[in-house]
Amino acid sequence: QVQLVESGGGSVQTGGSLRLSCAVSGDIFSNSCMGWFRQAPGKERERVATIRTDDSTRYLDSVKDRFTISRDSAENTLYLQMNNLKPEDTAMYYCVAESGYYCVVKFENFDFRGQGTQVTVSS
Repeated sequence: QVQLVESGGGSVQTGGSLRLSCAVSGDIFSNSCMGWFRQAPGKERERVATIRTDDSTRYLDSVKDRFTISRDSAENTLYLQMNNLKPEDTAMYYCVAESGYYCVVKFENFDFRGQGTQVTVSS
């Protein structure tokens, strides 16, 4: 059974950096779309970044040039490097995974989802 466990969240000031990690157990890393979603209080959940098996990536416009998604097959870990953080990045961040090459759109449609890690950015 596949399990996703996020870590690395915390509190930082505007302009700071954090790196989120998602430890993946189970046989999915070799052929999957993986990604990060986030949800702030009172707001809809949004897809932050995704990465496919061929390492092709897509990003939410508001995080382009600040966030980088990557995957380490040897460590079975997904990462999200977040630089130049802003207060509007404050949210619960969730790791997701979907078997196969293509990425589904909605959070609920991903086969596997983590419990989330909180990121808080103060001004």
